[in-house]
Amino acid sequence: MCRIFADQAPDSFKSETRSLRLDGYATSVRLERAFWDVIDAIAASEGISTARFVAKLHAEVLVLHGEVRNFASLLRCACLVHLRRTGEGSAA
Repeated sequence: MCRIFADQAPDSFKSETRSLRLDGYATSVRLERAFWDVIDAIAASEGISTARFVAKLHAEVLVLHGEVRNFASLLRCACLVHLRRTGEGSAA
């Protein structure tokens, strides 16, 4: 039997809410810790804070699409794209 999910540490999928400022408004985003870990790593590799990275991503989506329908889902998918590009999530 596949143990990909059963062997995960419970902390990795525990939800974590972070307060951010997006487009001038205070808001909060809830994601699983595993996704926040990836976002933190992406931000660090860019030399900026996680809050700044998330705000930049939000602004880019507004420019490209005019709205952000489900930002939490967009962040999760951004993590997958990043992991695939770096080779860390080729099976994801």
